[in-house]
Amino acid sequence: MILQGGCFCGAVRYVIDGDTFNSTLCHCSDCRRIAGAPAVAWVSAAMDKFRFSQGNATTFRSSDHVLRSFCSTCGTTLTYQDDRYPDELDISTATLDDPAAIALGDHTFVAERLPWMQLHDGLPEYPRTRSEGRNP
Repeated sequence: MILQGGCFCGAVRYVIDGDTFNSTLCHCSDCRRIAGAPAVAWVSAAMDKFRFSQGNATTFRSSDHVLRSFCSTCGTTLTYQDDRYPDELDISTATLDDPAAIALGDHTFVAERLPWMQLHDGLPEYPRTRSEGRNP
């Protein structure tokens, strides 16, 4: 599967040439603040299956082990890379040319979910990460 996407202004474009996995809606406060949204949809791909095809994203460390990228022209949040998982890259699902092509799989960091954002989709909910377990 080949997916393409980019930032709002078109200065940065990317290609995912391979399967995606771990499609989630993250409710953590870091993602909310970085995107200015109540939650952020992410989809993962193998690092070697992702490439920027136009322009260059700007990166910054949002924590000791997390590197995020965004467009320096329009500010669009693009990627999330956790040093603890060096072969994976999370891509902001809403930046895909066809974000509807990726079905949402679960919700992560629901312990930090804003109280006015109610979940009624029946998808698995994790208080923090998948590896830390699901809500009963």
